[in-house]
Amino acid sequence: MQNKTTRSISTFNNELKLKGFNVFQIESDGNATRIYSRKDFYKICLTTGQSIIHYADRSFETEGTVLFFGNPHIPYSWQTISTKYVGYTCLFSEEFFNLSERAESLQQSPLFKVGGTPVLNISTEQRAFLNVIFQKMIEEQQSDYVHKADLMRNYIHLILHEALKLQPSENYYQHQNAASRITQVFLELLERQFPIESVDKPLYLKTPQDFANGLAVHVNHLNRSVKEITGKSTSKHISARIVTEAKALLLHTDWTIAEIAYALGFEYPSYFNNYFKRVTGRNPSSIRAEMV
Repeated sequence: MQNKTTRSISTFNNELKLKGFNVFQIESDGNATRIYSRKDFYKICLTTGQSIIHYADRSFETEGTVLFFGNPHIPYSWQTISTKYVGYTCLFSEEFFNLSERAESLQQSPLFKVGGTPVLNISTEQRAFLNVIFQKMIEEQQSDYVHKADLMRNYIHLILHEALKLQPSENYYQHQNAASRITQVFLELLERQFPIESVDKPLYLKTPQDFANGLAVHVNHLNRSVKEITGKSTSKHISARIVTEAKALLLHTDWTIAEIAYALGFEYPSYFNNYFKRVTGRNPSSIRAEMV
């Protein structure tokens, strides 16, 4: 039984990566909403029920119908409280969305960026209108229309513009231990970048300042929080994780050391060699030599 579930999840992720988008009713595909590769896809959910959404360093208590916008670069989780939970989900990659001539930076959108408005309260009338859009998207997804992808992008644009007209939810609270939450978000964001699957998609968050910018907090606040909660500096967490990934790539891929360096965000192989040796006391080539 377990193997069947695994194949289903793998098939879902492969199809999603191939098309760049997927739309479905939540109750008919609840498993996929939890298991899909979050680091690759943006998410729009129209849901009715009671839940708590943890997004970066904030948590939103929701009841009734809400529209939620998830950014793959920002850690979030969804705690369902009510027994009945219905709605729709749209997943799409940034590459798919950016093929539109009207595309703007998703990470700068007030709907997706940290400190923005990822949760919107939806009225009965608005829900009826949005239900129709999601239903049309599902119908088109199953059609053979030649320009289906363009039409799907238009529907996504329509949802985004309708959302920008609405007032954000103010029903959120800060965690009592802010240092603990920001540390948890930092660690989730750090881990979300891995594993590195392609040389063409290099690591984009490599320094404490990079993470602070991504989380919309001051780097000093991030550093103090991480040190207070874990006893280790932000830099040590980052370097340890990068080196762990470097060792895995050296041992389990046929990439050159230059390719590994680039994939891990280093401009030159010499920078990677110096970094790796400073952290581990060894050269990358010596790790690879263990395979021989």
